[in-house]
Amino acid sequence: MPTQLSYAREGKITKAMEYVAAVENIDVNTVKKGISEGTLIIPANINHKNLKPIAIGKGVKTKINANIGASRVRASVDEELKKIRLCMKHGADTAMDLSTGGNLNDIREAIIKEATIPIGTVPTYQVIEEKQTIDDLKPEDWLDVIEQQAKQGVDYMTIHAGVLQKTLPLLKGRLTGVVSRGGAILVRWMKANDKENPLFTQFDQICEIFEKYDVTFSLGDSLRPGCLHDATDKAQIAELKILGDLTLKAWDKNCQVMIEGPGHIPLNEIKLNVELEKKYCHNAPFYVLGPLVTDIAPGYDHITSSIGAAVAGMHGADYLCYVTPAEHLGLPTPKMVKDGIIAYKIAAHAADIAKGIPNVRDRDDELSKARFSFDWEKQFALSLDPEEAKKIRSDLNLGADFCSMCGPDFCSMRLYSKTEGIKTHNEEKSNVEFKHRLLTKDLKKLVNKKYMAEEKLV
Repeated sequence: MPTQLSYAREGKITKAMEYVAAVENIDVNTVKKGISEGTLIIPANINHKNLKPIAIGKGVKTKINANIGASRVRASVDEELKKIRLCMKHGADTAMDLSTGGNLNDIREAIIKEATIPIGTVPTYQVIEEKQTIDDLKPEDWLDVIEQQAKQGVDYMTIHAGVLQKTLPLLKGRLTGVVSRGGAILVRWMKANDKENPLFTQFDQICEIFEKYDVTFSLGDSLRPGCLHDATDKAQIAELKILGDLTLKAWDKNCQVMIEGPGHIPLNEIKLNVELEKKYCHNAPFYVLGPLVTDIAPGYDHITSSIGAAVAGMHGADYLCYVTPAEHLGLPTPKMVKDGIIAYKIAAHAADIAKGIPNVRDRDDELSKARFSFDWEKQFALSLDPEEAKKIRSDLNLGADFCSMCGPDFCSMRLYSKTEGIKTHNEEKSNVEFKHRLLTKDLKKLVNKKYMAEEKLV
């Protein structure tokens, strides 16, 4: 079955290539060339019928992924559909269904049917859930689940094929061992059966399934560091080199590939990690989880990780997997999903500005103009989260040409505009009665009352 990669190698332009070229505002031949060289991917399963394709990789905007999924503790199709709708509403470019509980096939089918964005999975989770064992699994159990999920329309799958028997001794000295859930399952199976990783030994068969449905490989980093102490160690780098070899094998089978990366990385090692991935994995797109740049912020890891994500993106990472406030603590709520998405939209956009992606800063400049002229509605329209911005602004009449931080007398932009004789957006429709009302003590009491109420809620 032809894939986006095989079409590109033949010099053929697909509808998906045309679509992403229009969205990215780049020449479609640039897209075709990137796909043929493996520096760009379009995860697009032929059975995902309502998909709006996206491009991930060199020369296009940095993309973000949102993880969703049910667990054995909490499993609900309705809740997962609510999460996927939030993902699309707030701008996640993809979503991964990482469900480990409930009816996995029904949950996945509902998500794929609802989603217009690419959907990824980790098939190992379903293998375990169905068989209720790790030690007694048969290698072909993985192939069965991979084929089943590919038929459903999954666009990309995390395949932990890079952790091998020879890499396990390199884990000695780590503080947190193996923190990849899929990786830990494979390590357990390998030790219990004294055999090589079944995803590695059956890699050719997996390629055949992926080529049939045009599923994209997300080669998993089973040995990614789970804390700063373990970052950029021998185990992580050894696996990265193996993933580079597997990339070439997948390309030979006309399968698209991206590489998963850390994890927990100090700020000063992020650039090196991106460079090593590009070197060992032949410039395949790099998909990073964060990375988290400190280990001491439970409840705020969407922030500490988005710092690392922005830096990674700046240095060439192509795809950022979000982290929510629930990371290391529990299953995220829909609200936490939104918080993670917004944090990573900020990180990706900041990275694109640093990368010099053409026209990406236009939105910032337009919002700045609106801010200077006190055009609140335009500011909201251009912001990443208009609802939140409006909610915070609601303490004052939307027509006011200042905010409650400085008030009318100390607003720097208002003062400068008046000093320069420039009329602001709202000054022309201001009147004496309106200004007088804004300056009364009643307004100050109203603002204070609102903030006091918010303090009590915290």
